[in-house]
Amino acid sequence: MKKTITSNDLKNLVNEAHAQVKDLKGGKNANYIPFLDKIDSNLFGISVCLPSGEVIEAGDTNYVFGIESVSKVYTAILVLRQYGAQAVLDKIGADATGLPFNSIMAILLENDHPSTPLVNAGAIMVKPVGNSEAKWKAITDNMRELSGSDLKLLDELYKSESETNFNNRSIAWLLKNYNRIYDDPDMSLDLYTRQCSLGITAEQLSIAAATIANDGVNPVTKKLIFDASLSPKITSLVATVGFYERTGDWLFTSGIPAKTGVGGGVMGIMPGHFGISAFAPPLDSSGNSVKAQLAIKYIMNKLGLSIFGSTRFTITG
Repeated sequence: MKKTITSNDLKNLVNEAHAQVKDLKGGKNANYIPFLDKIDSNLFGISVCLPSGEVIEAGDTNYVFGIESVSKVYTAILVLRQYGAQAVLDKIGADATGLPFNSIMAILLENDHPSTPLVNAGAIMVKPVGNSEAKWKAITDNMRELSGSDLKLLDELYKSESETNFNNRSIAWLLKNYNRIYDDPDMSLDLYTRQCSLGITAEQLSIAAATIANDGVNPVTKKLIFDASLSPKITSLVATVGFYERTGDWLFTSGIPAKTGVGGGVMGIMPGHFGISAFAPPLDSSGNSVKAQLAIKYIMNKLGLSIFGSTRFTITG
């Protein structure tokens, strides 16, 4: 089924979703990371980026928050760009663990083969080529290209993360024990901690998501960031494990592959249509933003869109 809507219709829907969700209660900030615990829990924004480059927004879409685990989508794209899809499949894998994002048990259960780059173990494991400085430059350059503008390191968040990342330290060295980490464990962990501590806005997230949905072309800058053949690869990774152990429930109720982070951000990818993001700090028990989930579901269900469905939209000016 093909439908046509105007960008003004979509603006009205985004504003409607924001109004429906903004005053709802539930969830709590990620209090195990002191920096995140202090963020205003009332912040809430929704951003949609269209293939034309038009960005439709409501709420706090320019507030800079910690990207956290959503950064895994960016670094997965980076290693796909540098090494190719087959090498990533061979060295890391593309299977969901079915366990929480920071699970040590998943490593113990899968010690004879790699995991997905979208959980902590896989993200710590996977890094671009070069020394530490070159790796960090590649990470930040890639994030800038996908988001259409620079991301800045949130020093206080980085310090807070570094002082509390005991579980991730265990993950890094357990990976070393099983010969499943390809760099120095301490360097890999520090790079991962830094990438999670970068500041991003909901607007930047929606632009990055739209770049994936637009076959690797950033709709705002009009630059080809990665080969079109990689878009379905990264979208499949997000669809498989973007909400960790709640991914099946998420896809069933929303119809859109999306990646979540404990900073309160969620980015969704609707191939050929748009990238969407939402941000609100309070999280559910699995570490997913309560309001961001509700807002994206509201928009997707109102549109009647699903990656698994046949309905397709043409969005006119």
